[in-house]
Amino acid sequence: RSTRGWSYGNTVTDPRTGEILKGQVSLGSGRVRQDYMIAEAILSPYTGKGAVPDDMKKMALARLRQLAAHEVGHTLGFQHNFIASADNRSSVMDYPHPLIRVVDGKLDLTAAYDSGIGVWDKVYVAYGYTEFPRGTDEEKGLQDILDSARQRGLRFLSDQDARPEGSAHPYTHLWDNGKDACEELNRMIGIRRTILDRFSEKAIRPGTPYSELEDVLVPAYMLDRYQIEAAVKSIGGVNYNYASRGDENLLLQNVSPEEQSTCLETIMQTLAPEFLAIPKEIVDKIPPKPLGYSRDRENFKSRTGLTFDPLSAAEAAADRTIALLLHPQRASRMVTNHALDPEQPELQVLLDKLIFSTWQTVYDEPYLGEIQRISGNLVLHHLIQLASDQAASFQARAIASQKMSELREWISNQLEYELDPQLEAQYNYAVKQIDHFMDHPEQYRHETPLEAPPGQPIGDCGLNY
Repeated sequence: RSTRGWSYGNTVTDPRTGEILKGQVSLGSGRVRQDYMIAEAILSPYTGKGAVPDDMKKMALARLRQLAAHEVGHTLGFQHNFIASADNRSSVMDYPHPLIRVVDGKLDLTAAYDSGIGVWDKVYVAYGYTEFPRGTDEEKGLQDILDSARQRGLRFLSDQDARPEGSAHPYTHLWDNGKDACEELNRMIGIRRTILDRFSEKAIRPGTPYSELEDVLVPAYMLDRYQIEAAVKSIGGVNYNYASRGDENLLLQNVSPEEQSTCLETIMQTLAPEFLAIPKEIVDKIPPKPLGYSRDRENFKSRTGLTFDPLSAAEAAADRTIALLLHPQRASRMVTNHALDPEQPELQVLLDKLIFSTWQTVYDEPYLGEIQRISGNLVLHHLIQLASDQAASFQARAIASQKMSELREWISNQLEYELDPQLEAQYNYAVKQIDHFMDHPEQYRHETPLEAPPGQPIGDCGLNY
């Protein structure tokens, strides 16, 4: 196909017995193209000094092999196991993000994707397809398979536990790596910085219009987007497993306050203007698209017409993080967790951190200052959304409303001083927004922040890929 879409592992089954009679696998070509572009962004390989390194093709083919195994797994009746990435890539039934390493000071893709099926996949096969000898207690034999897997530290959690918006599990995610999502995010922040520092026209082939640098910039700039999604789930997070009555392994445990605090500090790095700012050296090399080329959904949206808009890219990246942090279910869960265990962090702590980092920290440098104002406006936008969202708990809405009032008071105090014209404009506009919402909540028209280009070479939902 020439567009994004899912790959599938479909089956034909006997409705009388459930026996699988036939499997049919379809692999989307978008997967290979996306991985190849990620590799171009990471390696900037077109130096003009000889052959292009073979690493890109090897990475794309390794992904295709993993994808083929994944879809065959679906034809055998196996479901996603999204905690596998935290268990040393124990299953091909996870959604893998390429593992980028630094080896001898150089970015390395040789271990981007695992080779072969994982140890959990063998548990799948044993549980689903073992033919026990006549006279064997089959129920006990199946339980022994699961007990053996558990003793080896293997775990299973699937789709509903992994989605980034409302789910709470700190180790079960899509498109992530690492035993600890927050530690891996910290590592990815450094790798992303290295990639952007060396990003240049060498990321596109000679003769390609400079405007196409933006296409390759997207996966480089947004490299950490799914690891952020994974890390955010530790905030108000709950570690649990699947367990039935009679099991001795029932687990239901809040993420510790210390872990949440450390993780939030890491996440806040991704909202810093220095992190969100695309280097000016890159911006200066991306002109408007020439005749025959056009902007599409794979590019950053622009508020400046035909020209590349680095502020819009920063807006899209920051909005995703802030929206996840202030998701109504996460906010409500923090209220509930603190009520049950006062040692758990209060929602107020998260909101104070966001407001201090985006409103009460001022940058004199114009480019960084403008990005900071964008992030501040996004925090206010999501505060207003949380305060008015009937899906959030009453107390979560009350706290959001209180923090808005406190922010309005702080802004009003700042307006008594002589301010930079840009700050003065932002502050006055924010006061009008808050007053309008407080006075006429039913008439308030919520803004629509820009969305990032799609990162997954697939759709946004579904059970297969």
